[in-house]
Amino acid sequence: MADHDLTTHLLSPCASDEPQTILTVHDDDSVSKPSDPTTDQPPPFRNGYHYDHRNHNHKKDFSQDNHISDANSSCNPYEFIGSTGLSVPETTAVDPFRNGTPRIEGVYEVIKIVVCLPIVLVRLVLFGLCLAVGYVSTRLALEGWKDKQNPMPKWRCRIMWVTRICARLILFSFGYQWIRRKGKPAPREVAPVVVSNHISYIEPIFYFYELFPTIVASESHDSIPFVGTIIRAMQVIYVNRFSPSSRKDAVNEIKRRTSSDSFPRVLLFPEGTTTNGKFFISFQLGAFIPGYPIQPVIVRYPHVHFDQSWGNISLGKLMFRMFTQFHNFMEVEYLPVIMPPDHQKQNVIRFAEKTSSAMATALNVVQTSHSYGDTMLLMRASELKQEKPWIYMVEMAKIESFFHISSLEAVDFLDKFLSMNPDPSGRVSFHDFSRILQLKGCALSEEIFGFLDVEKNGSITFKEFLFGSAHVMKQPLFQQACELAFAKCVIQGTSYCSEQELADVIRPTIPDLNYEEIHGLFNLFDMDKDGRISKDDFFSCLRKNPLLIALFSPCLARKELSKDGDMVLHETV
Repeated sequence: MADHDLTTHLLSPCASDEPQTILTVHDDDSVSKPSDPTTDQPPPFRNGYHYDHRNHNHKKDFSQDNHISDANSSCNPYEFIGSTGLSVPETTAVDPFRNGTPRIEGVYEVIKIVVCLPIVLVRLVLFGLCLAVGYVSTRLALEGWKDKQNPMPKWRCRIMWVTRICARLILFSFGYQWIRRKGKPAPREVAPVVVSNHISYIEPIFYFYELFPTIVASESHDSIPFVGTIIRAMQVIYVNRFSPSSRKDAVNEIKRRTSSDSFPRVLLFPEGTTTNGKFFISFQLGAFIPGYPIQPVIVRYPHVHFDQSWGNISLGKLMFRMFTQFHNFMEVEYLPVIMPPDHQKQNVIRFAEKTSSAMATALNVVQTSHSYGDTMLLMRASELKQEKPWIYMVEMAKIESFFHISSLEAVDFLDKFLSMNPDPSGRVSFHDFSRILQLKGCALSEEIFGFLDVEKNGSITFKEFLFGSAHVMKQPLFQQACELAFAKCVIQGTSYCSEQELADVIRPTIPDLNYEEIHGLFNLFDMDKDGRISKDDFFSCLRKNPLLIALFSPCLARKELSKDGDMVLHETV
C-alpha cells in the first residue's frame, strides 16, 4: 500500500445508480497532513461518508451535494442557483452539556443531605468569610495601580497571595478537602499558554490558587460582584465572542502577554463553555493562533451520586449539592507540553486538533462537533418552554465551518422554526411551515418543503430547516439571485419596491395569490415597516428567510459562460 490508503467496497455490488458505502482507512501520516484554515474544506469523503478513525463514528458530508433520487432532483426549487440537492447528517443523541444528576434521588442522598445540614452552616460561614477577606486583599493590591498594561508589580502579587489562600479555603468549603494532582505545571518560559477542559465553576478557582494566570474571559464577567474585582487583578483579557474585532484584539493581546516572561502564563478554556466531562467538544482557535508551546491540563470529577458538572442545573442548586457532600472528588492532570507546528500559520487547526486529541485520549472521552453555539440553541429552546430543548442542538462547529453560519444567526433560525409550532418531538408540519413563511399551499411551497424533508416523512426538524437554509445561502448564485430579484422588483427611477411590484414579480410563481397573501409577503420583506421595501429590507429578509429566493425563480434564468465555465444568472424578459 504505497499510497497509504485502503479503499474497498463493504457491500455486495448494487445497481450503478445507487450510492455505495466505502470505508477509507488512513494511517497516522495521511491523517496528520495539515489543514488549510483558509479553505475550510473537510477531509476526504467517499459518496458522502467519511470515517474518522479518531472518533470512531461515521460522518455524513453535508458540505457537498450528494446523490439524490431523480424524482427529488427534478423538483428541486433551488436548482436555478446551483443546488443539486440537500443532504443532512443524522442527528446524534449525544448531549455533552447534560448534568447526570439534576435531581436528588435515592435514600442515601436524602440521608446524607440531612446529616450534612449542620456542616453546611459552617461551610457557608467559611465561604462568606474567605470571600470577604479575598475581596478586601484584592482591593488593596489594586489600590493606586494605574499601569495595568504592564505586569503587576511583585509587592502587589505578594498581597494577592492572601486572596489565593482564600480561594483554596473556598474550595475546602465546597467539599474539596484534598485535590489529587498528577504531573506538574511546566515552567512559564517553557509553556506560556495553558489550556484546560471546562466542567464546572470550580476549575477557575483552582487555577487562580494554583497558577495565578492571566485568563481570557467574556466582558460580562467584569460586572459580577466580587468576581469582577478578582479577575481584574489577574489582568484578564476580555473578549466578546460575537465580535470579530474583539476576538482579533484578544489574540493580539495573548501574543503580547505570552511573548514576555514578565507576565504570568495565559489560561484558556478552548471549549468556550462548560460540558459534563463525558464528551469533548470543538475548540476555539484563540489559544493556538499565537503559536506558542501549550501545556494541556485535564480535570476530572469522579462521582457516584452527585455529578458536579455545571450543565442543565442552576448555580444555586449546584452549590447546595456541593455543600451537602461529605467530600467532592477532583483530579487534575498536567499533560506533556505540545509544541506548535513549524509552519504555524498554516497549521493552526492541526495544532488545535493535536491538543484536543491528546486531552480527549487522556480523559478517555469522545470528541464531538458541538460548540458554544449549541448551548445558545439549548438555552433559547429552554427559554421558549420547549419540552425537549436538547433536540435542537445541531453540532454548530460543523455548520460554522462549512456554511459560515454564526451562532447568532442559528438562534434567529431557531426562533423562526419555533414560531412554526413544532410538536413535542421537534417536528413541523407543512401547514405550519407555509403559514410562517407566508406561502400558501401551492406547488412551489410543497417543493420547498419537500426539499427540506430529507427523510420524506411529511415533517421537518430544526436541523433540516437550518441545513436547508444554510445550503441555499451557500450556493454560488444566491447573492446574484438576490441582486437580480430586487432589480426586477424595484420601481423604475426609484430605489425601492412597492407592494404592487412585488405582486407582479411573484405572481408567475404563485398565480392565484389573493390580496391578503400578497400583503403578508410584503410585510415580511418590509423589515423596517415603512410601507416600502428598500434594498436593505430585501436583502435582510432573504438573509433571514433564504428559502424565499425560490419565489423569484421564474424571472431569473441560468446560463453558462463559454469563456470560463462559470454559472451566472440573468433576468428573463
